[in-house]
Amino acid sequence: MDDVSLKSDCAACSALCCVALAFDKSKLFAIDKAAGVACAHLGSGHGCTIHARLQSAGFQGCINYDCNGAGQRVTQVLFQGQSWQQNPALLAPMLAAFAGMRQVHERLLLLATAQNLPLSEAQKRRVYDLQAAMAAPEDWSAKDLAGFGQSETARAVQAFLKSLAPLLNRS
Repeated sequence: MDDVSLKSDCAACSALCCVALAFDKSKLFAIDKAAGVACAHLGSGHGCTIHARLQSAGFQGCINYDCNGAGQRVTQVLFQGQSWQQNPALLAPMLAAFAGMRQVHERLLLLATAQNLPLSEAQKRRVYDLQAAMAAPEDWSAKDLAGFGQSETARAVQAFLKSLAPLLNRS
């Protein structure tokens, strides 16, 4: 799984979270924004026009958010560095891929965290196998990502993580 980063690299992304995610005006966000609509503060070149003052501008939610590397993986691997800003026709497929890849990366992060538990050798192998099933970037297509939440791999990860519950209850 060395080729998949679970840390966000906004410079390698095309601001997918700034378009994909919805937020409501609250303590975390100063404005309402619908899903699929670019944030009013998104500038050309995928930069945030208020990034240096997000907190004072009322955008703590942006500071707190982390896609766990899904955004750059969609932009750099699946779409080979292309941007929806240069090619607006890519917006819908990139947003759909981002939604699926976020699910993949959330599960990868949970599996990485599970490695901190006192796992048996068989459980360690299972973690590795599940990570490998989700890590290979050449194996993903937009169709695979769209159905990932209902896939056999997603169900296998969920079942495996659930099986680790007794390890969490140990004192």
